[in-house]
Amino acid sequence: MTPDDKDMIAGCSPSASYAPPGSARATVAAGLALGLADYATGRGADRPALLAAAGLTEAELVDLDGRVPFVRYMALMRAAKIACDDPALSLHFAEALDLSELSVVGLVSHAAETMYDAFQQLNRYGRLVMEVEGVAEGERFTVVMRGEEVWLVDQRAGANDFPELTESTFTRFVVGPRHILPRQIVTAVEVTHERPAHADEYERVWGVPVTFGAAWNGMRMDMSLADHPVALLPRYAFGVLTDRADALLASLRQTSTLRGRVEGLLLPVLHTGKASVDYAAGQLGVSRQTLFRRLKAEGATFEAVLDGLRHRLAVDYLSARKVSVNETAYLVGFSEPAAFSRAFKRWTGRSPREVRYGQPA
Repeated sequence: MTPDDKDMIAGCSPSASYAPPGSARATVAAGLALGLADYATGRGADRPALLAAAGLTEAELVDLDGRVPFVRYMALMRAAKIACDDPALSLHFAEALDLSELSVVGLVSHAAETMYDAFQQLNRYGRLVMEVEGVAEGERFTVVMRGEEVWLVDQRAGANDFPELTESTFTRFVVGPRHILPRQIVTAVEVTHERPAHADEYERVWGVPVTFGAAWNGMRMDMSLADHPVALLPRYAFGVLTDRADALLASLRQTSTLRGRVEGLLLPVLHTGKASVDYAAGQLGVSRQTLFRRLKAEGATFEAVLDGLRHRLAVDYLSARKVSVNETAYLVGFSEPAAFSRAFKRWTGRSPREVRYGQPA
């Protein structure tokens, strides 16, 4: 990678990127961001530069079910396209990695009985992969009849502001079922954005006619395949996976609260020492007093939110046994390991080493 490339990647940082209207609160599964970072790194991208351009850290990607801001995923995608010198990277990323490798949602669809059921589950749990603006939960995709044709239409708002998302999402719908179906279930695609320079790659990857500058983002479906069996995983797995997905969905709904928003703001800067009430209030555009008052209305305090976030992350890091006790202390914002140990003992009644190394209490 040349110095000029690194300068271009730096220009993709969240502050420099254009964010779709209303996307400031939207989030993406950390597993999706990790998959993209791994894919781009495997194709020669400078990983530290890539993550820096997106304002992301490795620590934020440890928990695949964690969340990262949508705008940072946008920045990561655009930085990756530059770093890999591949304008069609979003197509290639989705073509190369099945959703089951990145999210529980992909596993749920693999455990569904039929193709129709699989699409229903993808719609039901789609927010776990990526939140989008302009649609209610479970209603991002809707079936629309055009004459005798059946179209699956993406209803997200501001689609043309980030066409890379249309590229990757549609690729997973088109390419994913190929290994289990006798023929392609998507027979044509229409997208609202204009024809890009890499348009030929659309038809290579999708293998169907593509119309650009259309009235909607939709896929024409071969409904004769709707009842084709899937069941790539045992039926028992479907119940286990949907229970997990339901729990994650319930947790995600909680982020609509101010407490959840504050946690989302503090998480990326926890290790920097910037996780303060002044920082959170500034990011939210309110005064300290207003932030205190609104948190109190939710039965919370800023100190409790910060303490709870540190507690949860510390337990996750140590239980996963991927980082040391001292590294965990740093990641959750403690400058002194001794102070972290005292806090961890208060949270759990156990020492960090007992949890990290599985020692008895």
